[in-house]
Amino acid sequence: MDRQAYLEMLLEHYQQPRYREKLADADVAMPGGNPGCGDVVSIYLKVAKGEGQRERVDKVGWIGSGCTISQAAASVVAEMVNEAHSTLDEILDMDYEDLVDTLGREVVSTRPRCATLALGTLKAAVRKYRRDEERRAAGLPVEALPEDEMERFEV
Repeated sequence: MDRQAYLEMLLEHYQQPRYREKLADADVAMPGGNPGCGDVVSIYLKVAKGEGQRERVDKVGWIGSGCTISQAAASVVAEMVNEAHSTLDEILDMDYEDLVDTLGREVVSTRPRCATLALGTLKAAVRKYRRDEERRAAGLPVEALPEDEMERFEV
């Protein structure tokens, strides 16, 4: 794609975001943000749990506010993961540079933190989910993010 095509793709995702929703039944909710520029993306992750199967994404939702790049990137990441029904390992293996290429390196090169905010937050959500599952298996309490903490990140 040329630069114009990347710009149009990002603008279209910004104006018509995919999977932009708070999942009430999420297994984990993870806030993320770029303090320097004010971008905010909260990720909601629902995991499909099957006997003897690798953990897969049932659904990823997100809400947020900020620049066109951060919000369009959140939409792109959610679309990629939801449509592929990615495993949690695949999410952790996702490469930031590959995402930058998907979004258009020339277009987002001056804003890499904005472009990768959603992916970084999604990876943090996967790590939290796994820690929580380990704690549950050990009979330990799971630390939930206080609702007022999530509300700070909601728009």
